[in-house]
Amino acid sequence: MPATYDGEMLTSGTNVVIGASGFLGAHVVADLVGRGQKVRAVVRETSDTRGIDGLDIERVTGDIFDVESIRAAIRGADVVYYCVVDARPWLRDSTPMWRTNVDGLRGVLDVVAEADLDRFVFTSSVVTIGIPESGLATEEMQNNWARKGGEYARTRVAAEDLVMSYARTKGLPAVAMCVANTYGAGDYLPTPHGGMVKAAVRGKMPFYVKGIGAEVVGIDDAARAMTLAGTRGRIGERYIVAERFMSPREIFAVACGAVGVEPPARAMSRQALTRMAVLSSLGARLRRTDALLTPTTVRLMHLMPAMDHGKATRELGWNPSPTPDAIAEAARFFAADRRRR
Repeated sequence: MPATYDGEMLTSGTNVVIGASGFLGAHVVADLVGRGQKVRAVVRETSDTRGIDGLDIERVTGDIFDVESIRAAIRGADVVYYCVVDARPWLRDSTPMWRTNVDGLRGVLDVVAEADLDRFVFTSSVVTIGIPESGLATEEMQNNWARKGGEYARTRVAAEDLVMSYARTKGLPAVAMCVANTYGAGDYLPTPHGGMVKAAVRGKMPFYVKGIGAEVVGIDDAARAMTLAGTRGRIGERYIVAERFMSPREIFAVACGAVGVEPPARAMSRQALTRMAVLSSLGARLRRTDALLTPTTVRLMHLMPAMDHGKATRELGWNPSPTPDAIAEAARFFAADRRRR
């Protein structure tokens, strides 16, 4: 008989996390370990594994572009969590994003579709959710703004569509988790949105942008939604993993308040930021480099709507904590990391 944890049915076999060294992947591993689950963490030889070091897991080397390594890694697995994504919307050449987010994924899907899995939990994104005419966006809304979102949005939509096509045509027990911007401790790289919090708490963010905002969620809660989907997610369905909508000003105020520094006080309009982005992109093109600030990254800051995560609550039993708590935790992590250095 399967084990339970606080009334939740748990798997008695192996959980495989592909992309286990990433911000979300590491927290998925930690959540599973905390519930006494058997975990096989798949990492590349070059991965920074600080997020999973010290955890009682089986660690194996694998790469999504080496399908035999993935085949070996998932052998005997009950649930596979896929946490691999290239989240660099600023790239001038989008080829690496397409290669990772779609081409590499396709190779993995060919392997996992042949396995006898209970679930394949896929890390998708809120960028795959469409913009409604009014009210909150739900999972019913397919993306209707990918052209404006650039190649990054296109790769994420194409990836989710690919996963769902395998569910329909090849019987893959897939569940897609549309994850919002995540915040919390252990953001070592950091993520693009975590990097802005890092800059703010270190006094290197001179302004906030008016008129924009994004759906946010604590990293522990995002990981918890993933693991709940591993046993409760309905096959062929997607779930919004977002707790609330916040503006940059709100995020910076929470983060800076947590570590006792002044938040950015100067406001910049979205139009002014777009002009800066155009100049930044032109300069990068001349230097043949990538610029983090581009017209596409600015559009991604204000295109996405506020969302309703009620489906995840009803079907998965997901009850996220207030994201400001996770933002404060992220701020303390970045402040402590600076002192350690």
